[in-house]
Amino acid sequence: MSNVTGKSHPELAADFNKDEPRVDWHDETLWWVRAKRDIAAHKLPEWELLRETASQIKHNVLSNLYTYLQQFEANAQKNGVVVHWAADAAEHNQIVHKLLSDKGINRMVKSKSMLTEECHLNEYLKEHGIDVIDSDLGERIVQLAGEPPSHIVLPCIHKKKEEIGDIFHEHLGSAKGESDPKILTETARQHLREVFLTRRAALTGVNFAVAETGEFVICTNEGNADMGAHLAEIHIASMGFEKIIPERKHLGVFLRLLTRSATGQPITTYSSHFKKPQEGREIHIVIVDNGRSIQLGREDFRNSLKCIRCGACMNTCPVYRKSGGHSYHTAIAGPIGSILAPNLDMKKYADLPFASTLCGSCSNVCPVKINIHEQLYAWRQVIVKEGYSPASKTAAMKAMAFTLSSPVLYRSAGKMGRVVFKYAPFAVNNKLNPWYKHREMPKAPEQSFGEWYSKRKEGQN
Repeated sequence: MSNVTGKSHPELAADFNKDEPRVDWHDETLWWVRAKRDIAAHKLPEWELLRETASQIKHNVLSNLYTYLQQFEANAQKNGVVVHWAADAAEHNQIVHKLLSDKGINRMVKSKSMLTEECHLNEYLKEHGIDVIDSDLGERIVQLAGEPPSHIVLPCIHKKKEEIGDIFHEHLGSAKGESDPKILTETARQHLREVFLTRRAALTGVNFAVAETGEFVICTNEGNADMGAHLAEIHIASMGFEKIIPERKHLGVFLRLLTRSATGQPITTYSSHFKKPQEGREIHIVIVDNGRSIQLGREDFRNSLKCIRCGACMNTCPVYRKSGGHSYHTAIAGPIGSILAPNLDMKKYADLPFASTLCGSCSNVCPVKINIHEQLYAWRQVIVKEGYSPASKTAAMKAMAFTLSSPVLYRSAGKMGRVVFKYAPFAVNNKLNPWYKHREMPKAPEQSFGEWYSKRKEGQN
């Protein structure tokens, strides 16, 4: 489900911050997940070697993408799988719709797929009279709530169990006020069992597609992808073309990294391999570009296509933890989403690369060593050069650059600033200055650092 508020990241973050206890709880929960990731990583002495190996494998894939994609297509077809190519989201949605229409199917079960969120597939199919049920528990909760996922691995991390109880009471008939996670999970299980047994079509995402064998792998903790795909007449798998890996043996690297980085688990509960359709069934793979070719051609940003969607950068990001996933108003939130989204629409997502402290924690935890914070900084420069930054910010940055380029102006501005801070702080700290919304006014220093240093030097002499 797309976010159609039209608000920017700062505006949406301000909305999220109105509920301070929720912000604290969201922050602490994600940091707890980040701490679990650290424990899991530190148990493997070869952790950094795994990261480097994964990064190099992905580098090789991006450099030879054409070859690997053709190899995958040929081997998948040999296995009896039908391969489709989609240049953009619209073509992807049309392909899925046609596959369903040709079989007279108007109800489908879907496991978690951020690509279909990126393509707004649910909305498209609904407009064409096809009912889609998300079977991942977190995604089903936000679907019932009428919201998009706020996290790529933990879609409803922003909701408390009491809120989930209210949603289940309204839509699934559970007891009013029920918030026991075991009872709520059982309610969802009974609801989804009927869905799995009655849907003739299932759509899944793809975590890894192996060029060597033409098989693909889906990782879930609930087994919902298996339930949907194995019971349906037709299994449709949607994948971005960057999900290719060269050989099956490389799965040993990525599967060890993926869930340790995502949730601190040693391995995903279900790592399901799909190679050929069962007798009388069909498997279709839709390989999607949707702007990835453009990103591949951007030298500063092509490494973002190494992403394996673990969400580790979100869990560690202080801005994400404090502003919530919906504040990013794009399918993939957080630091990695702030790199990917401007490639799709630079004007619409010009605010996102600025939603970062550039502390580098995201790059430090990335299992495939994407230089996330450096790419965010690079995007800022591109956005300003292309004229997509707010006029006020552009003017302020030019004034700052002019001041910093002149020692006389710099010293004069520093003295003036100290006077204003000391005698008229309201001139800076007021409602018109968003910088001070969540910051305290510092005490005005008596002297500049340069003045302090000169005096100290004189004292030593």
